[in-house]
Amino acid sequence: MVNVKSKKTIDKHEQHRLDQLGEYPFARLRKLLDRLTPNPELEFIDAGAGEPRLPLPSFVQPTLDAHVSGFSKYPTTTGNDFLRESIAAWLQRRFGLKAIDANSQVLSANGTREALFAAAHALINPNAEKKPWVMMPNPMYQIYLGAAITAGGKPYLQPCTQATGFAPDIDGISDDVWRDTALVYVCSPSNPTGWVADQDYYTKLLELAEKFDFYVLADECYSEIYYADKPTGLLEVAQNMGNADYKRCLVMNSLSKRSALPGLRSGLIAGDADLIQQFAKLRSYTGPATPLPLQHVAAAAWADESHVQQHLNVYRDSLDAFFKVYGGDIPAGSFFVWLPVEDEETFVRKAYQEQAIKLLPGSYLGTEDSRGINAGSGYVRAALVDGVTKARELALRLKSL
Repeated sequence: MVNVKSKKTIDKHEQHRLDQLGEYPFARLRKLLDRLTPNPELEFIDAGAGEPRLPLPSFVQPTLDAHVSGFSKYPTTTGNDFLRESIAAWLQRRFGLKAIDANSQVLSANGTREALFAAAHALINPNAEKKPWVMMPNPMYQIYLGAAITAGGKPYLQPCTQATGFAPDIDGISDDVWRDTALVYVCSPSNPTGWVADQDYYTKLLELAEKFDFYVLADECYSEIYYADKPTGLLEVAQNMGNADYKRCLVMNSLSKRSALPGLRSGLIAGDADLIQQFAKLRSYTGPATPLPLQHVAAAAWADESHVQQHLNVYRDSLDAFFKVYGGDIPAGSFFVWLPVEDEETFVRKAYQEQAIKLLPGSYLGTEDSRGINAGSGYVRAALVDGVTKARELALRLKSL
């Protein structure tokens, strides 16, 4: 006879794990602004979410029209060959990779969120006697934290503060911690701080990964949004180190930011073939698959650079316009500005009521460490996603506060 746990026991177990997760940042923001009214005399500016609002690339509609019949077919969970081949070709062009196999080293994903979350579940053994560490920047994209907890790992927070240049510190971590580490999340360019990992940082991290046998998961969602120098990629550095098979490396990227297509829900996961196989096995059960017509749009997007350059010009001009008015240092990457304030929640409420601006409190993107310190506290995040004119207007209104 099968031993079936009672519903009460199962629910208690599941609730215990989920209880470790706080509310998602935007749910908290809705509560913070509940019952407040933005200034009706001003045009509303939503700088709270990182949702690009740029013109749709010209190839999207005709490509969708040409392949609309594909909605009548089941897509594969790995992504069809034409899409994975387009992704592999882009990775080679963008990062100078000498070789990456579309069949064994590339998968499509439903955006980076799905890939970043599910990868931890594919790579962490929840039945291990000792929960492994999962390292992540703090503040962070909160998916890292949720993935670590629900996959059975222990979050290890790396404070990213002005004192560290907003880089996740890897020098002050003991060998004992590294030995018990399962994987490390890196976000470069960083959401929310704009920090960018360089060749030296990735090299040091990959040397530690080889020495202590852990995985490096690079969230490179903002790789095509930068102010000056084009960001280095994890796979590029692995190749430069002689790791041509990208062992212990996985990279996630997406068309949400690169192509301003967040609603397409299409991205990639690439790297170590053994890890890709493990992840593909998980996805064959969980079943997220991108519809075929959208895969054709995605393949066209990865193959085209003209729209990416147009978007990049807008983001650069927006950063120039904002900081010319507001003052301060322009971040190296991403379209976010990370602004110090005295009381973030009060500032966000005032910005909403007095200046008709939606922002995100920095602490909502961080979490308290063992000392009770949230590295995101004392900041607000603003997204420059509406073009140059609104970026300048945003700076003027924020400066008035």
